[in-house]
Amino acid sequence: MDTSHSRPRQTVVITGASAGVGRATARAFAARGARVALIARGRAGLEAAANEVAQAGGTPLVLPADVADAAQVAAAADRVEAAFGPVDVWVNVAFTTVFAPFEEIRPEEFRRVTEVTYLGYVHGTRAALDRMLPRNSGTIVQVGSVLGERAIPLQSAYCGAKHAVQGFTSAVRTELLHRGSRVKVTVVQLPAVNTPQFSWGLSRMPRRPQPVPPIYQPEVAARAIVHAADHPGRRMYTVGGAGLVTLMANRIAPGLLDRYLARTGYDSQQTSVPDGDMRPHNLWRPLDGTGGRDFGAHGSFDDRSHARSAEAWAARRPRLLWTGAAVTATALTLAALRRHRTTCR
Repeated sequence: MDTSHSRPRQTVVITGASAGVGRATARAFAARGARVALIARGRAGLEAAANEVAQAGGTPLVLPADVADAAQVAAAADRVEAAFGPVDVWVNVAFTTVFAPFEEIRPEEFRRVTEVTYLGYVHGTRAALDRMLPRNSGTIVQVGSVLGERAIPLQSAYCGAKHAVQGFTSAVRTELLHRGSRVKVTVVQLPAVNTPQFSWGLSRMPRRPQPVPPIYQPEVAARAIVHAADHPGRRMYTVGGAGLVTLMANRIAPGLLDRYLARTGYDSQQTSVPDGDMRPHNLWRPLDGTGGRDFGAHGSFDDRSHARSAEAWAARRPRLLWTGAAVTATALTLAALRRHRTTCR
């Protein structure tokens, strides 16, 4: 049953709102009648997102800003509260990445990924807490990745930043608990998602990058994010069974998983289409900026992406989810160990 009309109207801030998961999340909150502040660099994507928010029943506010700049994020937060009033939910989504072996990533590129993908969350969290703590109310949702728990090859900068988000968020959460604050912080760990990331990310791989299957549509992630905002008492939500099973396997046999990813992690992240670093990318400037085009929420893998996730449903029932994942991960790990022993004989 739709209860959107009985629910108090929320003010929601979303970084990275011009495309991908951020774009889908903006639509999901708008469908509940929320006032949605949209933060990103690209004007074309932001304007298109604003139109979608309005069509879905929400009220949009376009705020072009680079989350790597703390002053820009703080100024955007001031504009939100001047226009909409107190922020109820702040969702950090914005990121950028480089697909390449570590030694092929230039120092300034690694720094840029870190500034956006990690420090962007720090700046967003600070802007939210500066406004939520005096009111003792509000929720921050950190949109993470299973790669923040289990790193893979060819994404050292992104994986490092997502691991940093994990540590930073845990520290802040414990500080809030210490002071008895009613401000909540939660994390939604995402699996592979069909977003424009794989079309506009800088890549030095010989073939075009792709998400590692199984792939989910951004709307699956958006539903999980909205649910996490409604139920922030949980420390973490994980979307996508493969990601959860990987986390469990990493805890059971991390060395074995290292060897498995070393063997499979390169090919599984590339399509058969030749590619190179001459393709336009968004590391330094948005491709949906001045003279650019809107990329939307979806990437180019619609035909291979799941619109629903049984694991996301189960995530609302944590005991069921973790029990099933533990059994599956243990079985897979034992099977892999048997194969490994057979190969070594």
